[in-house]
Amino acid sequence: MCRSMVVRQGPDSSSQAHDTLTPNTPTPSTPLQEELQMWMLLHCTPEEENQGPVRNIWRSVARRPPGTGYGTRYFQNGLPDLVPDPYAIQAGAYVQRMQMYALRCAAEENCLARSAYGPAVRDIDFRVLLRFPQKVKNQGTTDFLPVKPRYQWDWHSCHQHYHSMDAFSNYDLLDVVTGRKVAEGHKASFCLEDTSCDPGFRRRYACTSHTQGLSPGCHDVYAANIDCQWIDITDVPPGNYILKVTVNPNFHVMESDFSNNVVRCDITYTGVYVQTHHCRVTRG
Repeated sequence: MCRSMVVRQGPDSSSQAHDTLTPNTPTPSTPLQEELQMWMLLHCTPEEENQGPVRNIWRSVARRPPGTGYGTRYFQNGLPDLVPDPYAIQAGAYVQRMQMYALRCAAEENCLARSAYGPAVRDIDFRVLLRFPQKVKNQGTTDFLPVKPRYQWDWHSCHQHYHSMDAFSNYDLLDVVTGRKVAEGHKASFCLEDTSCDPGFRRRYACTSHTQGLSPGCHDVYAANIDCQWIDITDVPPGNYILKVTVNPNFHVMESDFSNNVVRCDITYTGVYVQTHHCRVTRG
């Protein structure tokens, strides 16, 4: 009976009372109950609903609150492992010039360089964008879930979706000799979903207010032509650079392996177009 979950207080509580949540028992809506219902929808199968015994989940507030490194308040066996795809970046990078009036939503989400926000900037002014796709696979053994609970996700009205993480990915353009950052990195607060999955795996998360995450064996794919999937290189002179893409950069969600979270690509920028080559997964 997967939908009839007994929610008990933790071992450190002196009370032995417990609440039983069933579909037929109306209860006040609380964040805990909302997340329990979502857990049941994601993890319970029809077979589990008809079998016993009743499962027990410790009430989260009875334990020490989870700290940095935990993407969910429910225990899961194993860990996720995010790996960005270097070949997708190498095959799809290009330069585009766009006028400011077409970048209003992106400007609201701070996706442009500092010079784009000056008082003298006009709607007809152009920005130069280094665009590239991103494909991230979860090759771990459990879901990659946002750190924030659902009721703390940020709604972006211009793009009409929720952002569940403040920094899922960092994009930086580095000087090839000194390693100095020459273009401002963009901390992308993406909307996580299973865009596609390997054979034998099932999509379970969509970019909605209710289900965000990345399942094992699935990919989160961002096409190069969507907003903020770029680095603003308007102020960058022609030359040789390194494009660095980092997923889960602040380690807010624990993974089984952090050594495969970075892709580096060699970039030659002519002032008109870019040549991208030797993209590879690196340790940092």
